[in-house]
Amino acid sequence: MSRFNKILCPVDFDQNSLLALRLAAELAQERKATLHLLHVVEIPPGPEVALPFGKMEAAARSRLEKIARQELDAGASYQVEVMMGDPGVEILQLAKRLHANLIVMATHGRKGLRRLVLGSVAERVVREAPCPVLTVKLKAPAAKSTQNRSGKKRRA
Repeated sequence: MSRFNKILCPVDFDQNSLLALRLAAELAQERKATLHLLHVVEIPPGPEVALPFGKMEAAARSRLEKIARQELDAGASYQVEVMMGDPGVEILQLAKRLHANLIVMATHGRKGLRRLVLGSVAERVVREAPCPVLTVKLKAPAAKSTQNRSGKKRRA
């Protein structure tokens, strides 16, 4: 079994990525590994836009550091990284630079047109990563059952 001593966990601040962070933290603690937390401030496609990227990066770093303090044990070994660019590209580049042994990341489970339009960062990382990738997804909420006028139940 390979030794996971450098674990990369991309965080985009949604519930799925926080779940992935908790799992990554547990694995890092069990393996006495260093956990590398990454947030990528996405640069919108198209013509250059005058956005306050410096402020956006500082705000993301502050938020990620706060989450690390809240979610990780006091003795945990971790590093916080914030980058600018395309999330898939930045995750893959950092994994290579760090010589990461494992990437633990959330997947949103988009399907159909939303996936085609938005793409899948997780899918790209799984395909191109230099190490194993563990994807984490929240359980889908149970379908609601409702009654129509005739009293028959149907799924919403």
